[in-house]
Amino acid sequence: MQFQAILTSIALVAGLMLPHASAVAASKVKPRPQTADDAVILDMNQAFKKGDRKRLSALLPQVQGHVLEPWGAYWELAARLDEAGPTEIRTFLSRYAGTYQEDRLRNDWLLLLGKRRDWATFSAEYPKFRMNDDRSVRCYALLNEAQNSGADVAAQVQDLWLAQKEADEGCAAAADQQLETGKLKAHTAWLRARLGFENERPRIAAQAVGLLNPDWVDSVNAVYANPVRFLDDKITALRPRTKELVTLALVRLASTDTTAAMDEMNKVRWRTQLTQEERSWVWGVIGKRAARRLTEGAINYFSHAQDQHLNGDHLTWKVRAALRAGAWQEVLNATAAMPEAQRQDPAWVYWRGRALLALAGKPDAPAQARALFESIASPRGFYEQLAQEELGRPITVPPKPEPLTAAEKEAAQANPGLRRALYAIQAGLRAEGVREWNYSVGAHQRGGLSDRELLAAAQLACDNQVWDRCINTSERTKTVIDFEQRFPMPFKNAVVQRAGQIDLDPAYVYGLIRQESRFIMDAQSSVGASGLMQVMPATARWTAKRIGLTDFKPQQITDRDTNIAIGTGYLKLVLDSFDGSMPLAAAAYNAGPSRSRAWRGQDGDPMLEAAIWAENVPFNETRDYVKKVLSNTTNYAALITGRPQSLKARLGQVGPQRPGKSDTYEDLP
Repeated sequence: MQFQAILTSIALVAGLMLPHASAVAASKVKPRPQTADDAVILDMNQAFKKGDRKRLSALLPQVQGHVLEPWGAYWELAARLDEAGPTEIRTFLSRYAGTYQEDRLRNDWLLLLGKRRDWATFSAEYPKFRMNDDRSVRCYALLNEAQNSGADVAAQVQDLWLAQKEADEGCAAAADQQLETGKLKAHTAWLRARLGFENERPRIAAQAVGLLNPDWVDSVNAVYANPVRFLDDKITALRPRTKELVTLALVRLASTDTTAAMDEMNKVRWRTQLTQEERSWVWGVIGKRAARRLTEGAINYFSHAQDQHLNGDHLTWKVRAALRAGAWQEVLNATAAMPEAQRQDPAWVYWRGRALLALAGKPDAPAQARALFESIASPRGFYEQLAQEELGRPITVPPKPEPLTAAEKEAAQANPGLRRALYAIQAGLRAEGVREWNYSVGAHQRGGLSDRELLAAAQLACDNQVWDRCINTSERTKTVIDFEQRFPMPFKNAVVQRAGQIDLDPAYVYGLIRQESRFIMDAQSSVGASGLMQVMPATARWTAKRIGLTDFKPQQITDRDTNIAIGTGYLKLVLDSFDGSMPLAAAAYNAGPSRSRAWRGQDGDPMLEAAIWAENVPFNETRDYVKKVLSNTTNYAALITGRPQSLKARLGQVGPQRPGKSDTYEDLP
């Protein structure tokens, strides 16, 4: 179909089907009528965000007896927790025992107790902390344990500290104690500093090195600000501190100017004076940066490093670069060097299996590959589906579980945490409601909900059209899968009819909506995208003109049918512009057509298996998005058609634009 013909077709459909405002309003789920007490709760939420303690205390008496009273009480006490006494705090914990708010406040209190070094109270409260998912709290607990019993906690502290994304006080305090006792080596602090430099978080580096010697912090900051000047001033790197500062400078330079970093690494003095471990880390950063830029031959940079000295992120990008280069032995080497937990990720299990098949030098390689595929094969996700197809099994709809009983449904409906979460979401406190819902279905609840209990909770969310909690809760089941819950199809008539009339696969539309908004009609992203299909304002205006919606108003973008008309119209134009490639179009929908166009390669670049191309998308969000949209699409197709499906067929291959093809997407926003 020619580009203009597509425009005409989309315009015709949009013009025929764009609803009047009254029709749009009728299509939305009616919100629960707001009460006066609801308004007070919402007022308290705003006061909490502003840190208005007086307002919170004045409003608290008005919400007694309200279903969201625990939230109001939490906000009021959390806002002045630093001034509250233990008796008042324990009164709150007792009054709201078993709730998310109790555990949330205990989390806050434990952080405060750790900071104050009130170990007696901390020791009494920590065993009652059910979530136990805060690394800082865990670090305080380890610090307390080491001080009280002399327990060997160095390995745990190191893992937690290196994993922290910010310069928190808890893990730094635990690390400081372990460094002072000599159980944690100074090298760990330098590793932490390298991670800070590599990820553009200089505060992490300054904090880590400051634990070794506060007088060194200025040097660290100077190196971060101007690594070239520091390296030019250093002729030798013979002392431990100097060697580590040189390594930091090279890490920083590799993050900002890869070419300059390679020139430095080729200088004799650094090749001879730095250790293999130090050199390997710097080359890991260089290789990662080259791989993220999709540089040809990026895998060669990693050849200067030894895998055992690379961190997990370096190894991840080494695998990606090796996949692009078809270097299957390097895929095996890098995945083998990954930490155990990382190596068990379905992505690396799958690619390890593929590498074994590609090399097949040993007689048992096919059997080893098959065992790897068997370990992850299922319709649950992108690599699980690909593994299933490697085993010769198409993607089909799993058998539907036995229907939920009345008792199972009633138990979910009676769950106070779920009821409170739904009420909060319907009252406009979505973030708070989502947190409480997740807590209520989490593993810490009564040892973890059974699969049947999770299905009942998911169904409660589905019945209330809270689709994101419906999907996320259903995805938690381990032994049973209810595809209709995991892949719901709200607004089916509207989506299928519109998609069909513009020759767009409805499964693809559903796969995209499920990832974009989880079917939340008023969803709003941090960058301003709106509605079911998360359309940006500029994109909406551009598309509305292209498809003939002459009366389009910006406020209509969250209307269900308007959003679907514009979203599907734009998706169709993007898909056609990228030769019908679903992976490229999905990347363009998420990150913009210009980026997707750049990522597909230049004239003369080879065609790539789309799974390899998707794994190499430089943006974390877009990489995850493309894989999930295509995985969703395959499962929706199985549901809609009732026939076996292939993810591989939808992926195809990705490469440069065909020579001579006119570029019809230059002005796509």
